[in-house]
Amino acid sequence: MPAVVRGGRRQSTGSSRGAAPKKGGRSRGGAPRPASPIPGKMAAIGRIDVSPRTVMIALGAGALLVVGILATGARAERIGQSVSHGIDGMTAGMGLSLKRVHITGASAEAEPAIQQALGLYSGQPITSLDLGAIRDRVQGVGWVRSARVVRLLPDTLIIEVKEHDRLAVWQEAGQIKVIDTRGQVIKGADARRYPTLPLVVGKGADLAAAEILPLLAQRPRLMSRVDAVVRVDERRWDLRLKDGSLIQLPATEQEAALIRLDALDQRERLLDLGFARVDLRTPDEIAVRPAADA
Repeated sequence: MPAVVRGGRRQSTGSSRGAAPKKGGRSRGGAPRPASPIPGKMAAIGRIDVSPRTVMIALGAGALLVVGILATGARAERIGQSVSHGIDGMTAGMGLSLKRVHITGASAEAEPAIQQALGLYSGQPITSLDLGAIRDRVQGVGWVRSARVVRLLPDTLIIEVKEHDRLAVWQEAGQIKVIDTRGQVIKGADARRYPTLPLVVGKGADLAAAEILPLLAQRPRLMSRVDAVVRVDERRWDLRLKDGSLIQLPATEQEAALIRLDALDQRERLLDLGFARVDLRTPDEIAVRPAADA
């Protein structure tokens, strides 16, 4: 009589001789292969309760959390500030407070403006200082071309400053200003404190000064006699000497014109003899007008 197997499937009480064994039913040795056990974590996942009631409870809790955060935003900010002040107090108590500020590379004229821009005070927690903001404030001073800020724990701040190079004093429209090698006015610089800087005069002289002044500096004998370098029509220069003489340079090939002047001075000692005017505007030609008492 056929046996009834749980699950409703019928099997024969005996196996037929010609029937092939089922795949995976037995191993080569004939013993039945055990079923693969389900890992514990996977079994636990299968038992998680994901009923609609659980989902609604989770969503409600999330909504309440968001509302609470929004409602206490200002309080959270105050709490954060209190914590920050507490940390600052702890670091100050450990000796990590500002006591010394060293400024290097700054002139005596520029240092007061730099100190004012720093905005620091003794006893300030040194670990909370914003070095980038301090650098930006220092570089905002007219004297300063670039700055670097270094924090040395426990109590020292170093400010390394590079100032603009003072090239000349520029006079235009009745005002005098100190300019750098790029022709930029150095804010805060008092031109009256730089009597040894060359004087350039006229519109456009600020931007063109960096071209002519190095050529004159190579000729100390001539430069020592120059009182002012005057820009004419924003295209060429006149050299006004201290004795009232005038040297007219061309709009182009200025160095070549000065070389011709050097040759004439070496041959005739022109600068010592004196003259009213020397015209170098024509290439390969020098026109000299003697002084009245020559």
